Amino acid sequence: MQNSDVSDTVDKLMGQLRSEFRRIWGYEDFRPPQGEIAFSLLTGQDAIVVMPTGGGKSICFQLPALLRGGLTIVVSPLVALMENQVQELRQLQLPAQLLHGEVDKKQRLQTLRHIEQNRLRLLYLSPETLLSPVVWQCLSAPQVQITGIILDEAHCLVQWGETFRPAYRRLGAVRRALLASKPPGTKISIAAFTATADPEALRVIEKVLQLQRPEKFLLSVYRGNLHLAVKTVWTPRGRRQQLLKFIGTQGKTSGLVYARSRQETEDLAAWLREQGYHTSAYHAGLTAPDRRRIEQAWLGDRLQFVVCTSAFGMGVNKPNVRWVVHYQAPGMLSEYVQEAGRAGRDGKPSIALTLASEPTGLLEPADRQRWQLLNRQQGQLMQRARQLGRKLPQTGNLTKLTQEFPDAPIALSLLHSAGVLEWRDPFHYQILGAPLGKQSDKPHFDPAKQIVDYLYTRQCRWQYLLRAFGFSQNLACGHCDNCRTSHQS
Repeated sequence: MQNSDVSDTVDKLMGQLRSEFRRIWGYEDFRPPQGEIAFSLLTGQDAIVVMPTGGGKSICFQLPALLRGGLTIVVSPLVALMENQVQELRQLQLPAQLLHGEVDKKQRLQTLRHIEQNRLRLLYLSPETLLSPVVWQCLSAPQVQITGIILDEAHCLVQWGETFRPAYRRLGAVRRALLASKPPGTKISIAAFTATADPEALRVIEKVLQLQRPEKFLLSVYRGNLHLAVKTVWTPRGRRQQLLKFIGTQGKTSGLVYARSRQETEDLAAWLREQGYHTSAYHAGLTAPDRRRIEQAWLGDRLQFVVCTSAFGMGVNKPNVRWVVHYQAPGMLSEYVQEAGRAGRDGKPSIALTLASEPTGLLEPADRQRWQLLNRQQGQLMQRARQLGRKLPQTGNLTKLTQEFPDAPIALSLLHSAGVLEWRDPFHYQILGAPLGKQSDKPHFDPAKQIVDYLYTRQCRWQYLLRAFGFSQNLACGHCDNCRTSHQS
């Protein structure tokens, strides 16, 4: 093909993308690099996209999915995230549906029929639902036209895939298995989207998903309107008082308070209500109607803030969040950036405050104890995986294996992470070598190290984050607590 022909084709496709973008969403033009990402997916390329919270990631894969034809499967980690995106698509009268455990039987059967009849363009589901027998059988039918797979919030593969949600580790075998059931010549592209991923996380995502020469769109995590701050607390009572003092300085503006456990959110919300604040606790243990009610009350500014676990916030589009507080330091730096980034999506000045125990951990040891517990749990899981690995047949079926060994999914996930197991398809594994050596009792990484270094660094906090996520730009932001302190001294 001549260069002029290639240029004409590119111009034509970009014109189609812009035209549909204006027609459906009403925007005049893309924000860079939305157009380039949408074009890459429209032409069937594998891709990895790292775009900060509020950057318009969803449109980048929704638009080409509508134009490509066939079905694009969107693998998403949380029910609330799926429901928010599908609700917006339905309001635009677009052919999108979702499947999860809370969908009633009638709606589930109707969605499966729509899949079989190729009437959908976007299907949202979790990794576990994708790999459930009925759904997998439906999607594997030869007549079901699948053109793309999107892994939304792809950092969850790294954050949760080894232990909490091992189904993530099986996603790399999905494309190959689906293609085996489709007509010859069928092509299925895969793209991973996230707001945060350091270089090691990107490597894991690319390897686990078995991406083929993916195009990479990596945007800086820096947000010039977001002020980062850390406050040291010396006692449990002091932690509560710091929180109360901070919220008191924020007037009636909208915010979020992140806590580490369900019980902590309940206790904190009850205490803050006693102090006169209108708030609610939010966590995965609530019923679906209660979660939706709290979300809608917060989105509609009927609740000033929500006290929540990490189950809240992914994909929730509320531009005017002025502040986010981490009541305890998060376990991972990527988790912190995701949650802090929910403030200031409208570009206006906002603040992300973290309350951290004093560095020795002697007087207020909560943070240090939690990080030590995470490391111990990871080490124990690796030990159990090694022990179970000795009992497993070299090849096997996960479903049958789980009947005999309930811990098998996590054990196989850890073996896969260690490089001694591969998935022949999403349900059948093969062990490649010795299960695991003694060194495998040690966690693959120390989840506390980066976050501890961040909390107690004296350098520009944004500069620290940029380096941690693989960006080389030099920066002294002038608006984190460390930069302000140095300017004042």
